[in-house]
Amino acid sequence: MARMATTRKGPGRRRAVRTGRPPRELAGEVETRILDAARRIFLERGLAGASMDEIAWRACAGKPTIYARFPNKEALFTAVVMQSVAANVARFEDHRPTGAIIEDRLESVAVTFLQWVLASDAVHLMRVAIAEAARFPDLASSVYGMARERGAKAVARLLAEAARSNDLGTVPALAPERLATTTRFFQDLVLFPLLLRALFGEKLKPLRAEIGPHVTRSVAFFLAACRHEVE
Repeated sequence: MARMATTRKGPGRRRAVRTGRPPRELAGEVETRILDAARRIFLERGLAGASMDEIAWRACAGKPTIYARFPNKEALFTAVVMQSVAANVARFEDHRPTGAIIEDRLESVAVTFLQWVLASDAVHLMRVAIAEAARFPDLASSVYGMARERGAKAVARLLAEAARSNDLGTVPALAPERLATTTRFFQDLVLFPLLLRALFGEKLKPLRAEIGPHVTRSVAFFLAACRHEVE
């Protein structure tokens, strides 16, 4: 039977924290419960204010169960961010570029990506990582690097698909052996300007209103650069 401990929840209040094994009816999907509980608490309290006791209580999981999967709070936070990134990437992988011309198809890729990311928890979680950069200098860069790498794979596939059956498919910049480099340029020029502004605290609603005009301008510039290579 699980033992019960207590921890503070607000001034003068204490709440039960479940330790040991979770009840049998909650035994499945333990890691998912841990990550979901941790995500809510990190968003509410930040990394410094989050308590492993409260995460354990909300997840209905013992602290030994959590530490068996995540050696410390920073590792748990990193896993939470990557879960959010993976969810966005999975949605993005199901997207198919739309439009009759290459400009429209690439714009559909960029608009879809930015709309989903700027409406997700990923921005808020990465803001938490940036806020903790002084105490954990490697955390923000590690989280950002992993998110960039995961996103690049999905973007590269969609760039290749957008160029398929189009005269741009013959452009060297979109050849398979150069697609990784071209994808980085697309990310840096089209996707990351708004994303970085979001990470450093700009309000998300006005940024989302800028998506359309920004994408139109930056995609036109990106395509001009790709085409110039063969002129």
